[in-house]
Amino acid sequence: MKVLVVIDMQKDFTTGVLGNEQTAAVVAPVAEKIREFRKNPEDIIFATFDTHFENYMDTQEGKNLPVPHCIKGTDGWTLDNEVAEALGDEYTPIGKLTFGSVELPQRIKAAVNTDEIEEIQLIGVCTDICVISNAMILKAEFTEVPIRVFADCCAGVTPESHSNALNAMKMCQIIVEE
Repeated sequence: MKVLVVIDMQKDFTTGVLGNEQTAAVVAPVAEKIREFRKNPEDIIFATFDTHFENYMDTQEGKNLPVPHCIKGTDGWTLDNEVAEALGDEYTPIGKLTFGSVELPQRIKAAVNTDEIEEIQLIGVCTDICVISNAMILKAEFTEVPIRVFADCCAGVTPESHSNALNAMKMCQIIVEE
């Protein structure tokens, strides 16, 4: 069994206030990877949602990144339409208040027998913030499970920071599919 984790494919990151040309460009490949992954009914999907509230500007993140985004209940908090369509209703949503979710490994363990996990795959945005954070958390929790990141289904804040994050993950024995 394989686990797919779709990281923060929300409108604010693809076409909204923090979106850029690169993040918008990975929407179609991400949707295609989800559809491809669905071909094996035993495999399971999780999707993280960057989640903030009206007090965002008062948080540490808001002080360092003063751009309100992914405010729960807003259109920008929702999944990109193409990604939402590919996911359908058969995935486990996971809200997260910061870059990486410590809840993610717990939710995976609650859903499946960890001895049956062949691989955990990650796709989404932003490579250099949330993808790398979640990849590292998963690698620390599932030390003997291969963690695989699909570079063509990820995008960063800049192409350079995307590349730097991929190289950092490789150094931590995360498999990066170029």
